[in-house]
Amino acid sequence: MSEAIESVFAEWAIPPLLTLVIVLAGCAYVRGWLAIRKTRSAQFTPMRLNCFLLGLAVLWVAVASPLDGFADVLLSAHMVQHLLLMSVVPPLLLLGWPVVPFLRGLPAWILRPALGPLLRLAVLRRFGRWLVSPLVAWLAMNLTFLGWHVPAAYDFALTHENWHDFEHVCFLASSLAFWWCVVRPWPAQRRWNNWGLLLYLFSADIVNTALSAVLAFCDWPVYSYYLSRPNPFHVAPLSDQILGAVIMWVVGSFVFLGPATWITFRLLQAPSERMA
Repeated sequence: MSEAIESVFAEWAIPPLLTLVIVLAGCAYVRGWLAIRKTRSAQFTPMRLNCFLLGLAVLWVAVASPLDGFADVLLSAHMVQHLLLMSVVPPLLLLGWPVVPFLRGLPAWILRPALGPLLRLAVLRRFGRWLVSPLVAWLAMNLTFLGWHVPAAYDFALTHENWHDFEHVCFLASSLAFWWCVVRPWPAQRRWNNWGLLLYLFSADIVNTALSAVLAFCDWPVYSYYLSRPNPFHVAPLSDQILGAVIMWVVGSFVFLGPATWITFRLLQAPSERMA
């Protein structure tokens, strides 16, 4: 086992471009957070900063650390990678309320000639609001989740590195839209008094549970990729599949049901607050 771990680390190298992009994104956010904190210190607390930077750190771990190497040989590690990209990174980034700090943190020579004119286009603003509408965001995230876990698509992505990277982009982008509707980062209007948000989260958990159950209770390895590649850890493909399904099932359900429980508490508390 130790030799297998050493072999993964030996083949791993820090991806310079991806790491640089993540670091620059963090620098832009910090710069904007420091600027906006001068006038909105109550809103942009250190907690916001910590959430965003932690989200970037988890993103790096998911796609640029040795975890990516483990994901190439173990389905269970691959499911951990997917969970980080879809259920951990997006909420953390959005809890940092990144829109205004990130824009304020960008250099003027980027913001004014390039992004400024685009952000003023009404059609793009309408398209952005459409992307983060609950129905569109829910469908985008869950169809992306299911689509890339179809055996043919899953195996294809793992055997074609560029498509594997595109898969990760799809997971992250669609999940950012999904969690936007839950977090509603400022300056978006907050809507905690909405029971439909519980249905939004519970139904997503049903999708996750259904796929996890299929993988957990299937009597054969679903993904042929792991049958055609040597496994340095000598883990049986079916056992690895069951472990990955359990990780998806348990952790994924916690990610959806945790916020749902908190929102339920807030909704039940609201009538008593109005009566007080």
